[in-house]
Amino acid sequence: MSTPTVTQDAPIAELVAEAEFAKIGKRKSRHNRLWARMVRYRWLYLLLVPGVVYFALFKYAPMYGAIIAFKDYVPFLGIGGSQWVGLAQFEQFFNNPDFFRLLGNTLILALLSLVIAFPVTIFMALMLNEMRMMVLKRTVQTLIYIPHFLAWTVVASLTYLLFSQGAGPLFSFFNGVFGTHVDFLTDPAWFRPLIVLQDIWKNTGWGTIIFLAALAAVDQEQYEAAVIDGAGRFQRVWHVTLPSIRPTIVVMLILQMGQILNTGFEQIYLMTNSLNRQVADVFDTYVYFVGITQGAYSYSTAVGLFKAVIGVVLILGANWLAKRFNQDGIF
Repeated sequence: MSTPTVTQDAPIAELVAEAEFAKIGKRKSRHNRLWARMVRYRWLYLLLVPGVVYFALFKYAPMYGAIIAFKDYVPFLGIGGSQWVGLAQFEQFFNNPDFFRLLGNTLILALLSLVIAFPVTIFMALMLNEMRMMVLKRTVQTLIYIPHFLAWTVVASLTYLLFSQGAGPLFSFFNGVFGTHVDFLTDPAWFRPLIVLQDIWKNTGWGTIIFLAALAAVDQEQYEAAVIDGAGRFQRVWHVTLPSIRPTIVVMLILQMGQILNTGFEQIYLMTNSLNRQVADVFDTYVYFVGITQGAYSYSTAVGLFKAVIGVVLILGANWLAKRFNQDGIF
């Protein structure tokens, strides 16, 4: 009874062996092609080295410090000697009465920026793309790029000069026109509009660069075909321009989602005072006040890590939604 079993198993074993050899051959072939490609483009790969070293040293290596979010970090004991407390710092943060206020303030500012500032950038890029006088276009581009290079300290100082009570020209203008007496710098209701206006003024011009690059790649024959079909300028923008740059808009939106909880420490900190603190406290400033001024390093690291995890989840979620709607994602 054993002889037929041996004769039937032998061909199977040979087929398995041939399949294994084929896999090994394919793997070697793939490795050879990869190596040949690396040798061929060695100078291009060499250009990657500074960037890789930079990210390894200054982006990935410091992530080791995030482990103190799970410890009761004491500086003189060091990271290794500090007591492991698991998720205690996160539980303390989530049970903190300020958690939902911080989350609400952060999300409101982020959504205002996403809903108002992001479309303004696209609108400005479209307007610049429609300009036919190159001198005027270059001039406007230069003027709107300049604020990007100003520090937030300068932006905040200009805001205080323009809106300061009694002496600010915009304070006098708006209160004179509307017959009110609003102190824009201390009124909590005006904190968020001022932050969004500063963001638009400083970053809109710089943000148009990527969209202008995408607009430059739009096939001009599509515009010519649209003109032959009788499309007006607005119709060309709506039916040709916007669909052409839709992948760029989606990618930028996905990247924007990853920064949704990063409201910007400098800007918020400089515009915060004791009268508007209730709406001005966000995660970024909270980490500074708790971590630096009170020495709660583990607790503030847990807050920062929470922000980072939410950012990753939002990026992955936005990318998944983009794929679901047949758009190009970033992964």
